[in-house]
Amino acid sequence: MTRFETEVLGFNRQAAVERIGDSLRQYLRSPLNRRGLVVAISGGIDSSVCAALAVQAIGATRVFGLMLPEDESSPSSLENGKRLAEHLGISYEVVNITPILTACGAYQDRDDAIRTLFPAYGPGWKSKIAITGGMEGRYNVFDLVVESPACECIRARLGPKEYLQIVAATNFKQRARKMLEYGHADRLHFAVVGTPNRLEYDQGFFVKNGDGAADVKPIAHLYKSQVYMLAKHLELPEAICNAIPTTDTYSMAQGQDEFYFALPYAQMD
Repeated sequence: MTRFETEVLGFNRQAAVERIGDSLRQYLRSPLNRRGLVVAISGGIDSSVCAALAVQAIGATRVFGLMLPEDESSPSSLENGKRLAEHLGISYEVVNITPILTACGAYQDRDDAIRTLFPAYGPGWKSKIAITGGMEGRYNVFDLVVESPACECIRARLGPKEYLQIVAATNFKQRARKMLEYGHADRLHFAVVGTPNRLEYDQGFFVKNGDGAADVKPIAHLYKSQVYMLAKHLELPEAICNAIPTTDTYSMAQGQDEFYFALPYAQMD
């Protein structure tokens, strides 16, 4: 039996950095005709590598970072984002998008759907969606997991109506961020960098007109394992190089494999 090993994903890191840099410079000249690049930095591995590649390609003065937390974001995400921006020497701005999400009813719509299963859900509670079944040889289904203020964790099967309402509401987070990215890109006459890796791009793990929208996507051809390899090659901060992939979308900690892929990224690769 032939078995793939992780070494099959090995590649010439420096050559990849140079090829991506050439492509970014070319796209900025034509067809984009823009002066620089805007990168929304989440503190995770993908956006960090994209920001570093942008700096390698055109220099720190032509890269602008945006950190766009909201009240349910992990504090470590913002800490890592700032750490990266200062490490790269780029200008950046922090904008809390909670008022935007509140005004458009994103939290309210989500909580209304959650309360159909857990009527007591309210302030002090946390939640997430978790996929289940496939790893046990069954059909994948979605559960809603909630945590009470007393730290009691409960889960229940999500029906399609509630699932769609929760996902639709939380997708406002990615779309609000993209709106701000393009606002700053227009202000600076820059282009917007998209951060999906090959797994996300290939499997559709992005929000349309949200994190899926961009002018350039420098790592969409790289497997997640290769993005981690590039992070170490580019000598990014250790906390970022060792970061575990998360969605950072729900108030409870949630891995990408737990929500969407059902497999850890290394097995997906």
